[in-house]
Amino acid sequence: MKKTLLRQALAGLRLLLVATVVLGVAYPLAIWGISRIPGLQANAEGSQIVVDGRAVGSSLIGIDPVPADPAHDPYFHTRPSASGDPSATGGSNYGGDNQKLLAAVQERRAAIALREGVAPAQVPADAVTASASGVDPDISPAYADLQAPRVARVTGLPLGEVRRLIAENTTGGVIAERVVNTTTLNVAVHQAG
Repeated sequence: MKKTLLRQALAGLRLLLVATVVLGVAYPLAIWGISRIPGLQANAEGSQIVVDGRAVGSSLIGIDPVPADPAHDPYFHTRPSASGDPSATGGSNYGGDNQKLLAAVQERRAAIALREGVAPAQVPADAVTASASGVDPDISPAYADLQAPRVARVTGLPLGEVRRLIAENTTGGVIAERVVNTTTLNVAVHQAG
């Protein structure tokens, strides 16, 4: 009985040691090594946007910028966060007919129409509906075009230059939906200004 118990304990200890080495050391090192393969490293490191040797953001995370002076807002804005707090992510999980969601959408539509100086009917759907994570950096080209005149006016850049920057930061097309990355776009506008 004692021999059987000792044999089972040693077998369990050997399994623990092997699992620790394989799953705790070898596997993480293998994944780290794979992440260093050219073409994968940027995604493995958070897709940092580096300007003048300093990380200024990530092309995968869109945090809606808050202007120092809302009357002179030089930024392109992301989709809204369901939580209203950029440090907390996640959707609202409200159904499409939920009265709280409908009220929030109408409130957002009115605020964006006022900020951009357009009729509420001109505000695209992605401007008023939150993404699943709440930190999606991508907006539709229509929402970027809606914001272009304000950004041009506030930054002093010609509208054609702002539209060129929008086009340069637009991806997708044939198969994927066309989107504009607001993080890289705001960096490009800042560098052009």
